[in-house]
Amino acid sequence: MADPTAEITFDDFMKVDIRKGTVIRAEPFPEARKPAIKLWVDFGSEIGERKSSAQITQHYTPEDLVGKSVLGVVNFPPRQIGPMRSEVLILGLYDADGNVGLIMPDKDTPDGARLC
Repeated sequence: MADPTAEITFDDFMKVDIRKGTVIRAEPFPEARKPAIKLWVDFGSEIGERKSSAQITQHYTPEDLVGKSVLGVVNFPPRQIGPMRSEVLILGLYDADGNVGLIMPDKDTPDGARLC
């Protein structure tokens, strides 16, 4: 785990491209080693649709997720997760039990809006 006291510069932070997207499709991902859900997220016209795998099954079902706003890192290289190529890292936080809850904007913002 990263050292929480290590400082970075603002330029370092700006290298991480975090955008708002809307989940347009979600399916169970039984082939994953750990329980997960496959997500298709629309990040707007500049970035488009990206796929991801998220280990969020303790708090969400696929049906719960369609239409939800999420935040994702869109400039990581793709990663192979079992038979799926994950193209974006969807952001969440661990709860007290070690399960992930998604980070969601509380105001209406356009798909593709960048975290600032």
